Parts: sequence; structure tokens; C-alpha cells
Amino acid sequence: MFKIDLTERFPLLSRAPIIEAVLGVTARAQAPWEEAAISEQFKHLLTPSYPVVQSNRRISHQITLGVATQAEQRTSEEGWQGLRCQSEDALHIAQFNRDGFTFSRLNPYLDWDHFLSEGMRLCRIYRDVADPADMQRVGLRFINRIELPNDEEAKLSDFLENPPKPPREMDVPFHGFLHHNTLAIVGTPYLVNVIQTVQLEQAMERWFVILDIDVSTTEPIVNWSSLEKHLEEMRWLKNKAFFGSISSKTLEMIK
Repeated sequence: MFKIDLTERFPLLSRAPIIEAVLGVTARAQAPWEEAAISEQFKHLLTPSYPVVQSNRRISHQITLGVATQAEQRTSEEGWQGLRCQSEDALHIAQFNRDGFTFSRLNPYLDWDHFLSEGMRLCRIYRDVADPADMQRVGLRFINRIELPNDEEAKLSDFLENPPKPPREMDVPFHGFLHHNTLAIVGTPYLVNVIQTVQLEQAMERWFVILDIDVSTTEPIVNWSSLEKHLEEMRWLKNKAFFGSISSKTLEMIK
């Protein structure tokens, strides 16, 4: 039976294709979520590492269509939701809302230790300010972007372990595709979503494979002290999905 093995080691990549790594926690705040007080607390705890702070406000749009009347559009503000905080170099983005927080590290991604350390620090700050009862969902997402060689003879099977195939008797080149697998890890509280697609930069005539891997929990986490262990297991699943999705040729390209 498939089991998580944290002793397994994966190749170290000198050209890791990660363009964004995201840690997200869904958790309902129990503390009063008032803009002035909450903003002051977060700004005090996050300065100077996140000097750019913006308020998030939810705005809804409603369009009413009538047979004999002109369409009417109404916009209403639903109030303050939280804060969006950004580091000076714009590589770290943290969002704190009533319903949880997210932390993103943009390209260039450093390594897991740096990402985990900052993510855990922000999680503790959110817990201390928002005072949520539990974590209803934890998500770990890594978006990878792998540039393909400019070779007319190249095939998707050269780069992906299980590439999509055209319909029978239609052996023609792909112009694009979107493939989504959802894997339930039996005996664990995890789901793994693996999305594969291609992206064209028309200006440069360059093709990229996008490998988007999202690992999430399927049940609430009550014990906040267990979060780091969950994240380590989720990271292992992410690595297992990534290295199991790329070919040996792709691995040589990004080593």
C-alpha cells in the first residue's frame, strides 16, 4: 500500500522551475475582526519585513437583465476583509483575512527550509491575532513552469511521464491541453491535485509545461503544534507527484 516515507530523498535541483509556492490556511477568526485594531496588530508584528500593507475590501457586482429594459448594474461594498502585506522586494506576499491566511513566495524560490520557516512564523502571527479554534483546511501549492526546447521534433512524451494522447487515428500535434488528476491518499487526511498544461509565450515563440501541484487536508486540524509535521508530509507528497510526473530528460534539464 502507498505510504508516506519522510526518509525518502529527492534530487536537489539547481534550476528548480518553481514560479510560486503557496501555503494557505482556512480558519475562522474568533477574535473581533475590526479594521483599526487588527490592522495595528499586524503592522506591529510584521514590520519591517512587510513594509507594503494594503486593505482588502470585498466588492460585489450584480447585473439585472430585463426583456424590455436596459441592464442595470449595482455595486456594493461588503466591508473590510483583511490585509495584503508585501515584502520590499515583492517576493513575499502574505494575506490575512477573517477566514484564514495565505503566504506566497515568488520566483526565485530559495528552498523548503526558508519557505517553511517564514510560513510557520506568519501562521503563528495569524493564530495569535485572529484566535481561530482550528484549521479547517491547510493547502500547499507549488506551480512549476518548465521551458521546452525549440525543437520541432520534440514530443510531450519526451518531457512528461504520462502525457495526454490524441484520439485514435488522429496523430497530430497538440496545440494545447489541460489535464487534471485528483488523488486521494488512502489512510491519510490528504488530497493531491495535479494539473498539467502548456503555455505559449507568443512574443518569444517559447513553449512551457505548467505542472501545478496542490496538496490539501481533508479534515480539520485542531492541534496547531502538529501543523509543521503535516506540512512536511504534504511536501513529500508534492515531491512524489512532481518527480513522478516528469521524464528523465526533463530532470536533466532542471538539475
